[in-house]
Amino acid sequence: MSEIAAGAIIVISSHVVRGSVGNRSAVFALETLGHPVWAFPTIVLPWHPGHGKSTRLTFPEADFDQAIDDIISARWLPEVRGVLSGYFANAAQARSVARLVTAMREKNPDIFYACDPVIGDKGGLYVAEQTAEAVRDHLIPLASLATPNRYELAWLAGAPLDDNNSVMEAALALGPSRMLVTSAVPMMTGGIGNLYLSGKNALLAEHRAIENAPNGLGDLLSAVFLSRLLSGNDEEKALQLATASVYEVLARAVKRGSDELTLAADSSSLSTPMAMVQMRRLLHPAQRRRT
Repeated sequence: MSEIAAGAIIVISSHVVRGSVGNRSAVFALETLGHPVWAFPTIVLPWHPGHGKSTRLTFPEADFDQAIDDIISARWLPEVRGVLSGYFANAAQARSVARLVTAMREKNPDIFYACDPVIGDKGGLYVAEQTAEAVRDHLIPLASLATPNRYELAWLAGAPLDDNNSVMEAALALGPSRMLVTSAVPMMTGGIGNLYLSGKNALLAEHRAIENAPNGLGDLLSAVFLSRLLSGNDEEKALQLATASVYEVLARAVKRGSDELTLAADSSSLSTPMAMVQMRRLLHPAQRRRT
């Protein structure tokens, strides 16, 4: 484990009492992979709302913002090497986290900020439009890495993304130097892909699609990929390992008939995944424009 990987990571997202979504997924993965975690919930629910009635326990905006102030002034802040954000209950929380990242970088310019814009899916936005706009306008510009699904990226970019070339062009236009797009257009029949774009790499990691997948896969992928990058893996290896881990966890949960990811039983899939992933190098948009 490298010195960077030993640094703490602040994880800011939803918390559920039962299940493996939001912070429950990300914190488990990061701690399994050796990172101390500061877990900051944006909302608390009994379980994922997809399971049925789930009462939202929320925080007053002023209290959330004051807790951000506490973190900014904490004497332990130098322990932190990265921040990962996910679901926000309102737009004010996103603005508060933007203030946190900015303040941390004033003290340490090397802080790595991963923004998972948890705002929607194939059916459209599932947060208030003002919240999605706050993520787009205040957090995406600060991100070292953004990890939207293809439908979130389409909303953020304001354009339909029907093929991977349009996905890559939208990723470049949006701005973060690294973008990991889930639900990318697969090249293998019956597959599903994760597309990664940086200044030098355009990579597609594919595996077989699995029906009736439990929630939390995006939260898990963002956390594992962040860990792999901070642990010193090159981008291609980080993508391969993270995709293999998530696919393996998913396949095992579905085989058990579970309605949630079974992370406690599958921690070895996070540290040493055995699943095979098809890796492809795509033509980078910058290269395409030069030809």
